[in-house]
Amino acid sequence: MKNISKIVIALISILAVSCNADDVDNRPILESVSAPEMTLPVTGKTFVLTENNADNEADLFKWNPAAYSHDVVVSYSLLMDVKDGDFANAQTLASTNDITQASISVKTLNQAAIELGAVPGTAKMFDVKVKCNVAGSTAMETEETITISITAYSGLVTYPFTDWYLVGDATVAGWDNNKGNQPLFRSGSNSKLYKYTGYFKAGYFKVISTLGKWAPMYGGEGGNLVYRATDADGDPASFNIPTAGYYTFAIDTQTLTYTLNPYDASAATVHATIGLIGSSRTGTEAGWNDDTDMVQSTFDPHIWTITVSLFDGEAKFRANNAWDVNWGGDTAFSAFPGNGTSGGNIPVAKSKYKVYFNDLDGSYLMIPNQQ
Repeated sequence: MKNISKIVIALISILAVSCNADDVDNRPILESVSAPEMTLPVTGKTFVLTENNADNEADLFKWNPAAYSHDVVVSYSLLMDVKDGDFANAQTLASTNDITQASISVKTLNQAAIELGAVPGTAKMFDVKVKCNVAGSTAMETEETITISITAYSGLVTYPFTDWYLVGDATVAGWDNNKGNQPLFRSGSNSKLYKYTGYFKAGYFKVISTLGKWAPMYGGEGGNLVYRATDADGDPASFNIPTAGYYTFAIDTQTLTYTLNPYDASAATVHATIGLIGSSRTGTEAGWNDDTDMVQSTFDPHIWTITVSLFDGEAKFRANNAWDVNWGGDTAFSAFPGNGTSGGNIPVAKSKYKVYFNDLDGSYLMIPNQQ
């Protein structure tokens, strides 16, 4: 009896497998029929963009739908690249599902143009096309692009601060005044206060405010800063690092004083990654879902940098793509020290930035308008 039961079960299993295989074999095959085609705007249209109209519609972009052999949901991406570009590094103007048009704002079109190398105030030609995707099918795209002219505005914020950079054989750049010099971090509430906590070699250093130039400059000794305004002025004494290690260097450009004290970094964690995260990365709340990893210094593993284009929004820094260790702040551009997990979100205005972060004390510096 048991053997008969086993035979019946085996037959049912074979039939089930056979039926499933037949189902798979009989599934309709999804085939691409025709690619989408751009209809608006027409080739040759000119856009002269102004910041006063940033939130207005630049134009309504339309295209004919892609056709497939069966009814499916089609995902579209509206892409822009420089004229005759290969779209390998294209900017995405909009993404839709089963919708064959997108209203593109002035600031969206302007940001894309700036990202693709537009010089503010000068007309530049761009190609636009549509690419579509359906699950289980090969992606299709428009066979021909439309070409438009865009005169962009700067889209960059005004930076009302002076920055000071380390230079000298005790620092990462050596005595080269334009070679990845480390800037001092600036107080978020007092533009006269600067500080840097990090690694120094044994040797000497000064601070300069303009990369590639030796003046203005600060040197000093005995706790007193000495200012050099022009190349014609005397060269001030260098700050001395007697032994390689970690130090905190702070200056007050109003009182013309400085401090230079050893810093114990022995218990500090060396993180595998530090990422910039927030709505300012994409201009949407979706930007809080993943990080843009920063580059770790080979001179000091606690210093991180990145050059990035950011949108209006908010940002934070976090370690190892998780929220266990993160830093925030409540002031734009800079703060020292930054705040820990209880800190707020850093306000960010749309621009291109060179971003510096120090995981020893959470200090951050965002210098706009830098490539």
